[in-house]
Amino acid sequence: MAGTAGTYELGRFSGVCALSQQPILASQEFVAALVDALDGEGRPMLQRFDFAAEVWDQGARPDALVCFWRSLAPEPGDRKQTFVDDETLLEMVQRMGDETDARRRGFRWILALVLLRRKIIRLDGIVHDDEVEYWTFRPRGSDPSALPIRVANPGVRADEMRELADQLGEVIRTDS
Repeated sequence: MAGTAGTYELGRFSGVCALSQQPILASQEFVAALVDALDGEGRPMLQRFDFAAEVWDQGARPDALVCFWRSLAPEPGDRKQTFVDDETLLEMVQRMGDETDARRRGFRWILALVLLRRKIIRLDGIVHDDEVEYWTFRPRGSDPSALPIRVANPGVRADEMRELADQLGEVIRTDS
């Protein structure tokens, strides 16, 4: 997978715990979280918050949590930014499987399509359950007997798809 793996920037590291307001020091483990928020004009957007790992491990969670990941704080003056790799994005798609909120389901759908395009997952099939269309995916190289990842097609209209893609583009920047 090393040949196809990419990395993505999901916002910028703040250097401060969103709850305790204490600095997150270089090489310290922290948790980055994406939450549903509203911009200055009241439009929905994704916003990133960083938490010291010990604060997160004590149960701190922001409202409207969409997804999260662990990382290490960069060294001061290090120009390289914190990136999230394909494996972490795949984990986010898997973890969001029980999502019922329409915007979060749309976000999960877009993430799955990004991973499909990057050839990290492959389309296994399309199934219908009642009136819901599910696309089933398998990670490349996974065990064929393992259960596939089911992602509901949220029926996103073209204009909504553009909005979600634009929003995702503001939050995710590919490094390749």
